[in-house]
Amino acid sequence: MVRIAMECEKRSGGDKTQVMEEPIWTMFCNGKKSGFGVKREPTEEDLRVMRTLHVVSMGAGVIPEEEEEVVHPEGELAYMRAHFERVVGSRDSETYYMMNPDGNSGPELSLFFVRV
Repeated sequence: MVRIAMECEKRSGGDKTQVMEEPIWTMFCNGKKSGFGVKREPTEEDLRVMRTLHVVSMGAGVIPEEEEEVVHPEGELAYMRAHFERVVGSRDSETYYMMNPDGNSGPELSLFFVRV
């Protein structure tokens, strides 16, 4: 099981920003600090990937890179698409659990978004 926690700082003054609208995050993977995340607008490459995956409902694989555009040094992009259950813990926390399609075991991936 993989647990990814995205943490951001609370702002003073009783800010009404929803937790998923926060612009800057610190990322932890299975308890170890792994990097940072920044909210941004999607690029043309992001939109191309989403259009490609639009017909995929569930699964994992690799999208080969188009020959004209070499964006990824490996020449391909790995993806994972699944059903997630959303749980709102409070105004300062949301969790997404990737649900196993067979329903026999718990989530294999958990994403936690928390303001601390």
